[in-house]
Amino acid sequence: MNDQDKQSRSGQVQGEGDYEAARRYDKSARDFAQSGKVKPAADQSAPHNEREAEEMERAEEIGKSRAKGEDPQVKR
Repeated sequence: MNDQDKQSRSGQVQGEGDYEAARRYDKSARDFAQSGKVKPAADQSAPHNEREAEEMERAEEIGKSRAKGEDPQVKR
């Protein structure tokens, strides 16, 4: 059975093209965004002290150092 047959039988592509998982994620993200819980979650995830803030900044810099570049959507 080739990949084409697998896709047509299941109606979805697994791996990077798992359409059902993408739909579930999109629905979950949309539901959360509309729930009114975004601000409390953001407040809760904020650093609680200077040490945490510095650790978060260091982690961000490490991540950026490995990135291919800034997403143009970020600067909008």
